[in-house]
Amino acid sequence: MKHTDLKQFKQRSEKISCLTAYDASFAKLIDSCGVDLILVGDSLGMVVQGGENTCSVTMSEMVYHTKAVARVCEKALIIADMPYQSYDDLSAALENAKQLISAGAQMVKLEGGTERQEVIQILVANEIPVCGHLGLQPQKVKKASDYKIQGKDKNSAEIIIEDALLLESLGVSTLVLECVPSSLAKLVSKQLSIPTIGIGAGKYCDGQVLVCFDMLGITQGKLPRFVRDFTVDTNGISMAIKAFVRAVKNQSFPSEKESY
Repeated sequence: MKHTDLKQFKQRSEKISCLTAYDASFAKLIDSCGVDLILVGDSLGMVVQGGENTCSVTMSEMVYHTKAVARVCEKALIIADMPYQSYDDLSAALENAKQLISAGAQMVKLEGGTERQEVIQILVANEIPVCGHLGLQPQKVKKASDYKIQGKDKNSAEIIIEDALLLESLGVSTLVLECVPSSLAKLVSKQLSIPTIGIGAGKYCDGQVLVCFDMLGITQGKLPRFVRDFTVDTNGISMAIKAFVRAVKNQSFPSEKESY
């Protein structure tokens, strides 16, 4: 798939399925099960490396994991996260994004709105497809108690809407909305021509993403309300992944109980 194909999903009202992958084995399985997008997420800092947050992930680690995923994917569009502090400087941002594209990513994802305008401009000008990320921004989270719903009041909701419109105007190809009220995600999705990918943002987004270890029941401890264990009613990992794709496409995931 090409990044230019993403708008067609929205135009034909087909929901986009997305899962994270960090290695070749999971990536090949996820790709073969019909998932549309694979995110090589800096969430690996927590679910692979055991860290408290995503901020310890390095650029070299993201390149390593992106290469592993890209080697085996044949259908899914690969998005790679720009790790913490890898895009604070314009020249570094461009160089780091080029590294991820060279490693096999077809798009890079970075967090933030207005404050990232110049970074996005330079990436788009160099023909590097960009995925935005608004709402809860994990790279700003230092401890578990910082994971909170964003955009609950009128002022913060308006900022998210304004940032979303700005990102689209800058040429961002798609936008992740994390941990925002379903009603806000619906407003944003309606105003944009680019697709929105939700995680804890309700059913009105144009697609849904989950961490693969979360939806396969591997992650231990208390999980966010938007996580569903797709292994519960299935027999095996492949069936669970296919069940996730079906649930996203037929809009039975997320449910009201899995939304804010």
